[in-house]
Amino acid sequence: MDRFLQYAKIKLNVDRRLILIYCLVYFVWGIAMNWFGTVMEIARFTYWWQVITTYILYMVPISLLLRNRPFHEQYAYGLIAMGFLEFGGYAMQTSYAYPNNLLDSFFGGRTFALGMALFFALYFPAGNWLVGKIYQGIFKKSPECH
Repeated sequence: MDRFLQYAKIKLNVDRRLILIYCLVYFVWGIAMNWFGTVMEIARFTYWWQVITTYILYMVPISLLLRNRPFHEQYAYGLIAMGFLEFGGYAMQTSYAYPNNLLDSFFGGRTFALGMALFFALYFPAGNWLVGKIYQGIFKKSPECH
């Protein structure tokens, strides 16, 4: 546990501007995905503010911990993180899956949460890449630890 805490302390010690970019990107991403899931009647959060707790308070720190890792590691660890999140969200009914939604009809109802976890695990490598590009574009330097 000590090794993990040391690792986390290093990975989370970043430029505050980088954290701000993560929060802005993930917030917009979360709002857009919740809107898309609602409009397409796939799934949605029960409460709008879950975008903040899920995308900013849960996914941003995990993204920072996984930053600069190979794609396959980010995806694998992200899959574990999203598996717990999806399971918890549907088990506690803080996420709502529309009955007979597009994914259910295509893959079957018993695979819905797994499909969501497999998809959303891509957020970690994709989000880290996107935020890194935005940060470099604005500040003309690599987002390294301080």
